Amino acid sequence: MSGKPFDSLNTSFGVGDDPLAVKENLARLSASARVEPSKLHFVKQVHGDRVVEASAATPETEADAVWTEVPGTAVGVRTADCVPILIEDPGGRVAAVHAGWRGVENEIVTRTIERLVARGGELAQLRFAIGPCIQRCCFEVDGDLPRRFEAAFGAKVVVRSGEQIKPHLDLPLAVQETLSRLGVPEGHVAVLPQCTMCDARFFSHRREHGVTGRHLSFITLPGAAAL
Repeated sequence: MSGKPFDSLNTSFGVGDDPLAVKENLARLSASARVEPSKLHFVKQVHGDRVVEASAATPETEADAVWTEVPGTAVGVRTADCVPILIEDPGGRVAAVHAGWRGVENEIVTRTIERLVARGGELAQLRFAIGPCIQRCCFEVDGDLPRRFEAAFGAKVVVRSGEQIKPHLDLPLAVQETLSRLGVPEGHVAVLPQCTMCDARFFSHRREHGVTGRHLSFITLPGAAAL
């Protein structure tokens, strides 16, 4: 529905797109996923480590992860290079996490796991999906960020080569390292390899110099009647 540079399925009202187009995009997405629009919950992402329950979440709630244990409810995060992480707790909960480099460094995924476990989830049973994001091939950084990530997640998350002027960070690998240290089985983590900056099918904040749309990665807790 949205026109350039937000075509076609931008899901954010905060990037300059026509609000009517965004509403139509969300309506089409909800219908395709068979989720009632009123039961699709997301938050105002601020690159922090706050986790909120869907029942307390609004588009203006500042947080970077949202979870639910209410059947038929969907939770999602918007991204355009940052890492989307979806979590399934077979015990009856789901969560969606938004992690830019600040969120990865602050271990927003750990805070989310803590919330699920506090509600009765078992760490060894959780399943994770790490979605398309900017990959190590394109995420060039400078300053003391490489040193901080090496200290926090190990040298393998920072890529240096003679062909690169500056170091590159591997954010999905840093998330995987966080999960591994927590004791999450490797087989419980699915990682999509697509790079949002390389692949023109995806919105990319860095590639488009900040003028682009946002994808919505979401997960639904089954149990209620579909549309």
